[in-house]
Amino acid sequence: MENSPKTPPTQAFLIEAAIMLHRYGTPSHRLERVMGRVAEALAIHGEFLYTPTALVISLRDRSGNEMTVVRRVDSGPVNVDKLIRFDQLLSRVDRLEIGTDVAMAELKQIDEATPLYRRPVYISACAIACAAVAVFFGGTPWEIAVAGLIGALVAGIELLHEHWRWESGLLEPLAGVAAATCSLLVAAYLVPIDDRLVTLAGLIILIPGLRLTVALTELAVGHLSAGVARLSGALVSLATLVVGVFLVWRLLDRLHPQLGPRPLPEPYWQWIALALAPIAFAIVFRARWRQWPIISLVSTLGVLASWGIGPRFGIEVGSFFGALSVGCVSNLYARIRDIPALVSLTPGMLILVPGSFGYRSLSALWQHQTLEGVQFGFEMMLVGASLVGGLLVSNVVIPPKRIL
Repeated sequence: MENSPKTPPTQAFLIEAAIMLHRYGTPSHRLERVMGRVAEALAIHGEFLYTPTALVISLRDRSGNEMTVVRRVDSGPVNVDKLIRFDQLLSRVDRLEIGTDVAMAELKQIDEATPLYRRPVYISACAIACAAVAVFFGGTPWEIAVAGLIGALVAGIELLHEHWRWESGLLEPLAGVAAATCSLLVAAYLVPIDDRLVTLAGLIILIPGLRLTVALTELAVGHLSAGVARLSGALVSLATLVVGVFLVWRLLDRLHPQLGPRPLPEPYWQWIALALAPIAFAIVFRARWRQWPIISLVSTLGVLASWGIGPRFGIEVGSFFGALSVGCVSNLYARIRDIPALVSLTPGMLILVPGSFGYRSLSALWQHQTLEGVQFGFEMMLVGASLVGGLLVSNVVIPPKRIL
């Protein structure tokens, strides 16, 4: 976190604050709004242009001195705990309670803080999340168990990728190969399971459904460069993930089992999964245990709204009202507790996002089932647009918190 010695302290703080928000998963429309407000409080006119891999910042003080900086920053996953701490820090700066020198030191301290959860806890949370998704897909008990194990394997690969700093595009195809191979071997030699359902559930943490929804939101609110870049990145990640899966399916095609009638899981499994999934996603997004109750409440309300309305009026209407419920409750809680709405909004939306449709679309196209692939792709975009519509309406019904 070093800047040129010629950079004034106020401008240096604004640059580093924008980089930190970018790095820890803040969408472009929130980042640009927040940083513009903080810059104004510090008597600086700031323009912030954000795309998922770059920041362009223009700052002009009252004397008319202007500087423009460009930073190459990779947009990382959402870290709820650090975003809360950034929000508290920026609020104090906005109210002029602390100077930029003190704020810069605190900003560095937050950035360098140790991870909230140890690796075994994170891996366990990913396993529970994947098992819960297998329940939502109608998996049998064996399929649920194997999906959880594959989810743990994929999370381990993700941590190794981060620790050893492998090539950035290697994670998705490697995870796809590992998930498809494990599910096929289990189906062929241990237990007759639907390996395709298990593979999809085991990869759900890496399927970029949330990025797709955020990209559509950015496009809807006029942040075109960020939206197009994020949408392209999400589609490429999804494509490389599916390529890894299909390489295994083609090479080990003879291992695909012939499945007979499959028993449906008992209805109470759905409620158990619905109770556990939000906590698992809260850990994945690094939210402290104090935030678990509101994350569980928001996620449950969104899913129940989608489940209750979707079968009668269609999945698009159900998704709209699910996102509307998540957005309204998240914004209300953010205003009451003075914390970022992203705390409960992001985990709550993750259960609703249409990532599985994109996976199924590419799977069908790969198998030359063109009509089915186009249909799944269209449904993915339609559900994503419905989610975006619900979020935008929720911001009108209950305006979000002023900072994050």
